[in-house]
Amino acid sequence: MTKPDALNSIGVLTRREVEARLLGPLIDAFAQTTDRAQVIATVRDTIAQIARTQGAEMARVYGEATLENFADSLKLWTKDDALVIEVVAKDAQNFGFNVTRCRYAELYRELGMEEFGAVFSCNRDAALIEGFSADIQLTRTQTIMEGATHCDFRYQRRSNSAE
Repeated sequence: MTKPDALNSIGVLTRREVEARLLGPLIDAFAQTTDRAQVIATVRDTIAQIARTQGAEMARVYGEATLENFADSLKLWTKDDALVIEVVAKDAQNFGFNVTRCRYAELYRELGMEEFGAVFSCNRDAALIEGFSADIQLTRTQTIMEGATHCDFRYQRRSNSAE
């Protein structure tokens, strides 16, 4: 068993910058000897698995994998004004919000790593909730990272049980 992840204390935005500054050049270097699409696919899959593990750890920390507890976890991703969100639904069965400003997307653009933004950040969202709870699903049809005006996160309990 690995030691629990304690790096969220630095803020996820700062963490993503550190990761991007390391991963971007590594991907570029590996892509010189291996198919670039294959390298990016491996990175994407690996990051998704890390996110699933982090979601499971988050569920253990909260003690119960409820939408209320998941909503409380947003403080990790919004720290340092990393996201501006507007909650559109919040009850035992649904939690929906729009991200109207995403400093993660801004960060990847500033670093000249637009290509990797979705792989390094957005790719984690569905995997994180899978690890957090098999009873909650995420539907998202657009992201700022991909050029939309906002990201539309909609979490819904798969079962009919109330929290």
